[in-house]
Amino acid sequence: MIVIEFNKADIEALDYERFHHPHPKVQKKMEALYLKAKGLKHAEICRLCGISKTTLVTYLQQYQAGGIERLKQVGYKGKVNELAAYSDLLKAYFKEHPPVTIAEAQHAIEQQTGIKRSPTQVREFLLRLGMKCRKVGYVPGKAADPDKIEEQEQFKEHEREPRLEEARTGIRKVYFMDAAHFVFRVYLGCIWCFERIFIPSPAGRKRFNVLGALDAVTHELITVTNDSSINSLSVCKLLDKIAAANQGLDLAITVFLDHARYQHCLFVQEYAAMYGIELVFLPSYSPNLNLIERYWKFVKKQCLYSKYYVDFDQFRQAIQLCLDNPRDKFKEQLTSLLTWNFQSFEKVKISTI
Repeated sequence: MIVIEFNKADIEALDYERFHHPHPKVQKKMEALYLKAKGLKHAEICRLCGISKTTLVTYLQQYQAGGIERLKQVGYKGKVNELAAYSDLLKAYFKEHPPVTIAEAQHAIEQQTGIKRSPTQVREFLLRLGMKCRKVGYVPGKAADPDKIEEQEQFKEHEREPRLEEARTGIRKVYFMDAAHFVFRVYLGCIWCFERIFIPSPAGRKRFNVLGALDAVTHELITVTNDSSINSLSVCKLLDKIAAANQGLDLAITVFLDHARYQHCLFVQEYAAMYGIELVFLPSYSPNLNLIERYWKFVKKQCLYSKYYVDFDQFRQAIQLCLDNPRDKFKEQLTSLLTWNFQSFEKVKISTI
């Protein structure tokens, strides 16, 4: 039995460090010595701390040799990581050739360095390099072209921002218009469950079409819906509703919309001019500049992903219910989602492989 005399200051220090020291191994040492100071037998200390008698004796000898400061030393430093010497090389390689799987990264590391590591070790190394498994985004059409990026930036500065500023101050109404075509099919998503769940897939390709105009400030949605198709007449019906919603208000009205043929035709432009509604067409390949695109994704998330509807009527009713009073039910989510922070491709990483 090793006999040790503990002074009051050391007991207080042991009591503190067993909870507050950043290293768990040191915490265990402090716990064992604290229990020793309280007079517990070695067998009981080993049981409570989950250590062997040999390990306890080592802790006690360390305390006798150097006190509490000696207990804070952790002797094991681990093996030298051979891949660390190749960090810069591999970082540069993976920036140009991002791996899809850990197995692919494992093979690339072996090819570049001659060092083979297990999948777990490779994953930990990639994390140390600052890499994460991220979902790949996409750039619409030719939006990654430098000229197209510059066009979007010019549109932002000279067309969109001045009108949004007027909407913010209450002297203009700004809407973002677009059509969504909700196909009656299965929309797979992730859910928390005890076993994998399967959803029946409906037959046919029936669609519930929604042409919408989203108020940039209030997030009020004005819609025209049908089960057939969206055309120029649908756009004119929506313009009728926009004009009616703003009747009696002495405000300029601007609608941002894309270059869909049924929206860009002369008939629609003349119809809008009749109401004094300004149509501002977004640059081509620019869904990222249309606020209502985020709204359609939100509707799909709320109504469609991992949901099953017996027939098309149920499907349509669920979407319509979500569209009718979203500000009452989803006010907080929509306020966060529909901010005026629009995606820009000016500084994003574009894959060249």
